[in-house]
Amino acid sequence: MSSSSIARIRFSVLDRSRVRQGRPPAEALRETVALAREAEALGYHRFWVSEHHGVPGVAGSAPTVLAAAVAAATRTIRVGTGGVMLPNHRPLVVAEQFGVLESLFPGRIDMGLGRSVGFTDGVRRALGRGKADAEDFGAQLGELLDWFTGASPTGVRARPADGLRVPPFVLALGEGAAIAARAGLPLVIGDLRDRERLLRGVDRYRAAFRPSPWAAEPYVVISGAVAVADTEEAARRLLVPEAWSMAYARTHGTFPPLAPAEETEARAMTAREREAYEGQLAGQLAGTPPHVAHELETVLKETGADEVLVTTSSYDRTALLDSYRALAALFAPAP
Repeated sequence: MSSSSIARIRFSVLDRSRVRQGRPPAEALRETVALAREAEALGYHRFWVSEHHGVPGVAGSAPTVLAAAVAAATRTIRVGTGGVMLPNHRPLVVAEQFGVLESLFPGRIDMGLGRSVGFTDGVRRALGRGKADAEDFGAQLGELLDWFTGASPTGVRARPADGLRVPPFVLALGEGAAIAARAGLPLVIGDLRDRERLLRGVDRYRAAFRPSPWAAEPYVVISGAVAVADTEEAARRLLVPEAWSMAYARTHGTFPPLAPAEETEARAMTAREREAYEGQLAGQLAGTPPHVAHELETVLKETGADEVLVTTSSYDRTALLDSYRALAALFAPAP
């Protein structure tokens, strides 16, 4: 069932360590490590983890720490961050962390970087950051990359990062895509639901791209949820827990743990909650293997993407793993 476009590109996984309702956060972190092992066995190219602070429904707050656990539990799959939110940290410290990771797991580490500064005012205050700090992302990015090449305004060297080569990626839409292009770095862009915005960002990135020592030509990773199941209904149900948590976050200001799909489907929602919930489900890439293969073929032709970073989360871990297996069968069918 593998198409020419699907077979020619890489598929990777970003897992945000979603906490499930009634389960401890520690379990979500262990599930992330277990999923990484499965992703490696299935032939996925990368496995990335994310950074979120003060979020009840997300356990992944320290991505470089979690990446170390994932890398230690796997052997061949590339491991990285999707991403470290650079405005939250000093670039020297980020360089040192990735230098340690690359030293321990040489040739397997990716450095995915974002420009978010926290979901709420309280989180931003706790981090000692404000919304304006995101505006300095371009300068922060340049400083971070300089630590790997020995350039330093203070004469200090980043140990053990100095002289190492850890591939950087920029997670972005809008202005972030332009920053990635000017820096000559690979771009990770989403989501798959808003196709027009996705295409605008990709076109803007390619048009402005300037070759750098890190990348000679544009490299586009498109990201978003992809759910594959035996029926359209089962695939859509896989996305329901995440859709409700996102809708709740948009309407109440906090992202809750993932609830079972059947609980959400039976929930009485306000008009505003219902609108947000349906909006989260609309346009998602979900369905049977033939349907998903067709949808992937379409988006790959539209974007010319080099890689797909799959970001699916769900309460039902068995169904989630089945989805990743079914997707792997599309891009790497068994002989």
